[in-house]
Amino acid sequence: MSEVEKLKLELKALGKEYSKIKDLPPKERGEFGRKINQQKQTLLAKIKQAEEAAESEEIEPLDVSAPAAPNQPIFRPQLGTRHPLMVELDRVTAIYSDMGFNVMESTQLDDEFHMFDSLNFAKEHPARDGYDTFRTREGFIPPAHTSTMQHRALKKYKRLLDGDGQIAVVMPGRVFRNEDADATHEHTFYQCEGVFVSKDATMGRLFGVLKRFFELYYGEKLNLKTQPGYFPFTEPSAEFLIEKPASLGGKGWLEMGGCGMIHPNVLKTAGIDSEVYRGFAWGGGIDRLAMLKYDLPDVRYFESGKLEFLEEY
Repeated sequence: MSEVEKLKLELKALGKEYSKIKDLPPKERGEFGRKINQQKQTLLAKIKQAEEAAESEEIEPLDVSAPAAPNQPIFRPQLGTRHPLMVELDRVTAIYSDMGFNVMESTQLDDEFHMFDSLNFAKEHPARDGYDTFRTREGFIPPAHTSTMQHRALKKYKRLLDGDGQIAVVMPGRVFRNEDADATHEHTFYQCEGVFVSKDATMGRLFGVLKRFFELYYGEKLNLKTQPGYFPFTEPSAEFLIEKPASLGGKGWLEMGGCGMIHPNVLKTAGIDSEVYRGFAWGGGIDRLAMLKYDLPDVRYFESGKLEFLEEY
C-alpha cells in the first residue's frame, strides 16, 4: 500500500470521530471539533505533499541495449500465485458442487435476447440503454449480470425435469457495468448466479440454500434476512442480507444480492411448463464476499494489478 493510500485511510478513520461530538458535554464540543479539524488539515497537507512527490519521482529508464546475463532473470524473480478472486471463485463453486449443483461458466460477450428478452425485460426498460450497459459497435453486450445465463441453463438442463427430477445449477462469471468506480463500486467484477427448478420449489427452500452456503463459506452459523426487491425475471423478488460474521466483527447486516421465484415467462421462454414446474434464482458478487472475508476497504484493489496487494493475499 502506497503512502498516499495509507494517509487516505487515516483520513477516513478520522472522519468517524465527528460522530462522537454529539455525545460530549456542550462545553467540550467546540474544542474537540477544532482538534479534529486541525488533524484533518494536517492529513490533507500530507496527502497533497505525498501525491506531488509521487508525480515528480523519476523512473530510471531501462537500458535495452545492455547485454543480458545468462541464467539471470531481468525482472524480479518470483513464482506466480493465484489471484485472490480466483481462489474465492473456486471456493464458491466447490461449496455449491458439494450441495448438488452443476457448474456452468458464464459468457463474457452476449446478445440482446439473453441479456433482456429471455429475462422478461420490457422493451422500454431503462437498463436497455447505454447508461447501464456497455455495447460493442456490432451490437453485442458484455453482460451486466450473470442472469444472462439463466435461459441457457434452463434449456441445457430441462431434460433433468423428466419424472420428478430437478434443475440445480450455478453460473459464475465476470460482468461489466457502465458506472463510476469508487471504494464500493467497480465497472468490472465477478458474480455467481444460481437457478433451481422442480415441481415443488419454494422461497423457503431458496432461503435454506442461501443460509447453508454462507455458513459454509464463512465457517460459522449466520442469520439471514430479506427485504422486498424488484427484478423483471423473478416474482416475488427480494434482496437478501446476512449478519456480519462474528469472526469479522459481528455487528450489523450486509446486503449480499438479489433473489426470488423465477417468473413464469422466463420458464415458458425456455420451454418449461410453468403450470407444472416452479423455480427460484439468486445472484451476488464474488468480489463482495472476498472484501468481507479479507476485510478490504476498497473493491478496486482486485482490478488494480498492484503487487503489494497481490503479494499480501
